[in-house]
Amino acid sequence: MKVFKSLFLTVLFLASATVSAQDETENNKRESGHYNTNRFKQLYQEFSTPNMFRTASGAPGPSYYQQQADYEMNIELDDKNKKITGFETITYTNNSPDILEYLWVQLDQNVRAKDSKSPLIESSSAVPADMAGSFVENYMGRDFDGGFNILEVKDAKGNMLKHTINQTMMRIDMPNSLKPGEKFVYSIKWWYNINDHVVDRARSGYETFEDGNRGYVIAQFYPRMAVYNDVEGWQHSQFWGRDEFALPFGNFEVNITVPADHILDATGELQNRKEIFTKEMMNRYEAAQKSFDKPVVIVTQAEAEAASKNFSTAKRTWKFKAENVRDYAFATSRKYIWDMMAVKMGSGSVMAVSLYPPESNPLWEDWSTRAVASTLKTYSRMTFDYPYPKAISVSAKNQGMEYPMICWNHGRPDKDGSISDRTKYGMISVIIHEVGHNYFPMIVNSDERQWTWMDEGLNTFTQYVAEQDFGEEYPEAIAPNRKYPSRRGPAKNIVDYMAGDQSQLAPIMTKGLNTYNFGANAYAKPATALNILRETIMGRELFDFAFKTYANRWMFKHPTPEDFFRTMEDASAIDLDWYWREWFYTTDFVDIGVKDVKKFYVTSKMNKEVKQMIAARGISESDLPPLVYLIDEESEDFEEHMRNAKLEDVTTLNDYIMENIPAEERAKLKHPKYFYEITFEKPGGIPMPIIAQYTYSDGSTERVTYPAQIWRKNDESVGKVIASEKEITKIEVDPDEETADIDTSNNNWPKRKKLGAFDKFKNKTKTD
Repeated sequence: MKVFKSLFLTVLFLASATVSAQDETENNKRESGHYNTNRFKQLYQEFSTPNMFRTASGAPGPSYYQQQADYEMNIELDDKNKKITGFETITYTNNSPDILEYLWVQLDQNVRAKDSKSPLIESSSAVPADMAGSFVENYMGRDFDGGFNILEVKDAKGNMLKHTINQTMMRIDMPNSLKPGEKFVYSIKWWYNINDHVVDRARSGYETFEDGNRGYVIAQFYPRMAVYNDVEGWQHSQFWGRDEFALPFGNFEVNITVPADHILDATGELQNRKEIFTKEMMNRYEAAQKSFDKPVVIVTQAEAEAASKNFSTAKRTWKFKAENVRDYAFATSRKYIWDMMAVKMGSGSVMAVSLYPPESNPLWEDWSTRAVASTLKTYSRMTFDYPYPKAISVSAKNQGMEYPMICWNHGRPDKDGSISDRTKYGMISVIIHEVGHNYFPMIVNSDERQWTWMDEGLNTFTQYVAEQDFGEEYPEAIAPNRKYPSRRGPAKNIVDYMAGDQSQLAPIMTKGLNTYNFGANAYAKPATALNILRETIMGRELFDFAFKTYANRWMFKHPTPEDFFRTMEDASAIDLDWYWREWFYTTDFVDIGVKDVKKFYVTSKMNKEVKQMIAARGISESDLPPLVYLIDEESEDFEEHMRNAKLEDVTTLNDYIMENIPAEERAKLKHPKYFYEITFEKPGGIPMPIIAQYTYSDGSTERVTYPAQIWRKNDESVGKVIASEKEITKIEVDPDEETADIDTSNNNWPKRKKLGAFDKFKNKTKTD
């Protein structure tokens, strides 16, 4: 009989649900079908099909290949005329399965040529105030031509090669097609005028100090091979000035001739150190290789100031070799102070290095090299041991730019020597960021020209981790009892951007050149998305393992977005397709709140809802087994039921509940007195976990995280029934602001009373 009654009850309620569904179907039968818009569907439509080059797991496939470009270069910098000349020989190896008819070379300096089209693609408007340099550049017709002058292009036998220049790209027409496995050797002779990077805010160039000396940070200075790969063939998208670079790996032998009194450092290892260094410099350098706790000065401030007074007409050549790098850059000036310290790395060590003029002290001597060293430690923990022999930080005004083993960074004291917190933290953060770029994209070599977020976003996320580590390693660098004040990374810091005007937002998966708010979209939002993944969605252990797996799979290779997305899932066993789609492919935002809270009481007396249900179906109360009824505190029959409820009703109810439970188990059961139906709403598009904190009448709290998949069948609202031994007095969603919720006004129950201006003033006065 018990089995029959239980089955009967199940059929009753299922029948009720079926009838309701049929009624709804009848009402909507004329509506057309709909496309699968479920936010938890897989990313098959967005992702490329896995193949022999790139697998479904996110790892390189058995047929993965990449091209190689090796360079031998002789470079001379003319300090007097602010000019650079070069002769380079390129050995290009075709490792692809394809036959190549021609080669493409990047001429990035042509963005500053007189006939450059880059200024023509930007809209402009009159502004009430402008930077002096920008005003000169835009309106005063500065007479400057910074484009490449290509003097000759020859093959290995000295024969001239036909070449065609299309803005910032040059096609080399080879005499014969290049078959798989073959090499082609050719040379280019060139020169160009070096730009003032302070005036035009360029990635490289020179700055002039008050004493007439210059500091040069030189990059994109040579014709560079474009990438050819399995995804796009030739990546020869034009350089318009914003999107950065896609480059193949190679080995470099570079000889750089500069004035004899200059101090210079560059990508690669110095080959003629004993010719360049004085005996005292060698002694200091050897000491630096053993100093793991503080920098050792190689060229002192007094020595740099003395050298600055003389402008040598003699020349000196610095010789470098670099293996398996994707690019090359150098910095040189007679004003440079030079310091170094060693950083333990695996079974060996690498050198953290800084170059800076006296104008950068005392800030740089205190923190630059220490920031480099700390960065290498954190990034290596998160990815792989730093594989290069050194990492260099160069002081350059208004700069922040990265290259293999070397980067330029801003941040200097005011002229009176004062250093604000903003300047100090800004300098430390930009050093961490630019040194971190050694990992993304200098080693994990993504296509910056197409997917800006793959280097800037991943790097900004890891920068956040490194900043927090720096604050712990050097607490004296930050204010007492404070964490490092990271600008990007925490979820709450992206809220204003994600809540902005949708007409001025673009998905992360947008070419950088075409985004509206470049910094927020390419740096901050992806960094925040990854930080939320680490802290809230996946947890640090799973995230860190997957992130490290991605970095190791793709170090010294060319990953795509799909390779990253797939690896993060493959190494964690977490389906993240919903997360990638919402955070990376849309401009949706997060907004989750408490819509409604209903309080129920338990009784054995039948409520009106069930009475109406069985009456509609001709069922007698006597046909039903003993049931547990929940009475809504705000329903019509609440008062009647609770007024007429008797003590024996509860006893009978408990007896029924306990009837089929073994006696030894009954003592372990909870005895809830309060029942709540909580409806959570999601006005925002992005489904996220519901992080709910319940506060009880005794002051205790409990936090429950409902996975994001709770939204899979209802994208607008979901309910949870809570059975509690204690009365709930408060519910708060996302109490620690870890989901980037753009509107917290609906995050509390009971709703927080909004204070008027007078009340806010009174509260502030009380706390002052």
